[in-house]
Amino acid sequence: MTIIKVSNEQEIIKKLSSYIEKIANDSILNRGKFYVGLSGGSVVKYLCEGLPELETDWSKWVLAFCDERVVPEDSEDSTFGTYCKQLIPKTPLDKSQFIAIKQGVSAAEAAVDYTDKLEKAFGSQEFKFDLLLLGMGPDGHTCSLFPGHELLSETNLKVAPITDSPKPPPERVTLTFPVINNARNCIFAASGSGKADMIKRILKDKEDLPAARVKPEGALFWILDEASAKLL
Repeated sequence: MTIIKVSNEQEIIKKLSSYIEKIANDSILNRGKFYVGLSGGSVVKYLCEGLPELETDWSKWVLAFCDERVVPEDSEDSTFGTYCKQLIPKTPLDKSQFIAIKQGVSAAEAAVDYTDKLEKAFGSQEFKFDLLLLGMGPDGHTCSLFPGHELLSETNLKVAPITDSPKPPPERVTLTFPVINNARNCIFAASGSGKADMIKRILKDKEDLPAARVKPEGALFWILDEASAKLL
């Protein structure tokens, strides 16, 4: 694990973007494609500001979601919908490069369909993302894997439905730890003093919180500003 401390949120965006560019271009050079998993929350803001500056072969990007809420695409809660509105217009990315959940079905059906779509995209039942861009909630959750939830110990399903998310909306699909920890790279990026206590609990105190269970076979990076890292 590598912890990178920078001075402020703008520096986080710069550092995050430089890592994404390097990982993307290495992946394209070595394997012909770049498979990346996106998250919502502050990750959206960082990417919408940083990605348009990247030098990369955008046509080789395959974009999926670490988790997604089971809501219509035009809902404010749809992560895919947010990227369609905010990121696609700023980059050469096309909507068809995003692997999105099926509309108008239950969380269970959406999870099965999303698993099938990922199998087709990877050409394999092994989903090996080049990069997962992860968020961390105030309770230490990541993806839609929440403290104390039974999905933390899920080992059979690669994509799991959740219908009782403690954070609304309750119905979601999420990657599970076997997929997360199979990734070549995982990056958390966090800013602001509001995250400082949880970051201390995860990185210093080593509490068994969902975000602390992210231990990929590849590399793990935490990019933090001074405020979020002040208790480390």
